[in-house]
Amino acid sequence: MTAETPDVWLPFPAEEIDGLPASFRYRHWDGEETFPADPADCVFYVAPYMKSEAVTLRPLAAMPRLRVVQTLTAGVDAFVGAPGGLAGLPPGVRLCNARGVHEASTAELALTLTLASLRGIPGMVRGQDREEWRGGFYDALADKSVLIIGYGAIGAAIEDRLAPFECERVARVARTARTTAHGPVHALADLPRLLPAADVVILSTPLTDGTRGLVDAGFLGRMKDGALLVNVARGPVVDTGSLVRELETGRLRAALDVTDPEPLPSGHPLWHAPGVLITPHVGGSSSAFAPRAKRLVARQLRRFADGEPVENTVLITE
Repeated sequence: MTAETPDVWLPFPAEEIDGLPASFRYRHWDGEETFPADPADCVFYVAPYMKSEAVTLRPLAAMPRLRVVQTLTAGVDAFVGAPGGLAGLPPGVRLCNARGVHEASTAELALTLTLASLRGIPGMVRGQDREEWRGGFYDALADKSVLIIGYGAIGAAIEDRLAPFECERVARVARTARTTAHGPVHALADLPRLLPAADVVILSTPLTDGTRGLVDAGFLGRMKDGALLVNVARGPVVDTGSLVRELETGRLRAALDVTDPEPLPSGHPLWHAPGVLITPHVGGSSSAFAPRAKRLVARQLRRFADGEPVENTVLITE
């Protein structure tokens, strides 16, 4: 390697990733305080996974040669929504997401949260802790109407996994209307008409200016009595105060893998609101993550080394 060999920053040791091209010098950095090398030599930055925005964004301002930012998350709000974000980077830098990495794992959790909430599993676990036999009738997913809001790759994967559960109806909503192999996708503007018919509402939408606070008091008020809200998207998609108020009446239930704020602080009223199940943002952090993430990184770097367009480009700096 010569001094002109460009650097690639990886959150995994390079020796753990098969198929990396030999045309780069690989630097392992997973958010540590000390950088592994001069950021000015980096042309391809794979951002650390499950680190704070401050950590993830910290080296960007010192990377004038950067050409690609590859996230290991499905959403890219840490880059485009945080102060600074991609601002100040040279033109032509491509921001790529991790499409193909998280769909299966996140869809699994969406179904887990839905089934656990409907069948009363949290109460049964508490009953087991107290040696209480909590029999009775509980809701099934069968014959329910499900509304998926956010019909990208994760939303489609959720619908695929709903198929065996004999739902009465699955409706799909995205930013704009379109037709898919599964059926029509409605626009966000159709939500007031669709919400009152849904027994289960699953959020899998990206966090954008258009979806921040989407689930507000008006949205929740249109949901039918006894309906279940499942959030595997981002916490700020839901107005937490409005949700807590609805939960405290007992009219709605919720199953949340993400919250706002996050992590949810001790003493927050959402922890103990009636009818809520909370998991600590683990939709993507399963055994499926590392092998899929490493395959994506190797594939992207081979394309970059060969001068081919990288995949999953969300935006390009101007």
